[in-house]
Amino acid sequence: METKLKMVYWKGEKFWVGKLLEHPEIMTQGETLEELEENMKDAYILMTMEDVPEDHGVKELALKV
Repeated sequence: METKLKMVYWKGEKFWVGKLLEHPEIMTQGETLEELEENMKDAYILMTMEDVPEDHGVKELALKV
């Protein structure tokens, strides 16, 4: 399964910094833009999928709020 997310990013004084628009609590940095992208993928997996086994199912739920 492939998940596509949008990352907002900017160049700080020393590092590239980014956060996910869909999960603004997930934020990381990297010395290069490429390193930032890799670090963001790792951060997303750690924050959302760490305790989910590789062989898992996905189901869309409809909620009324």
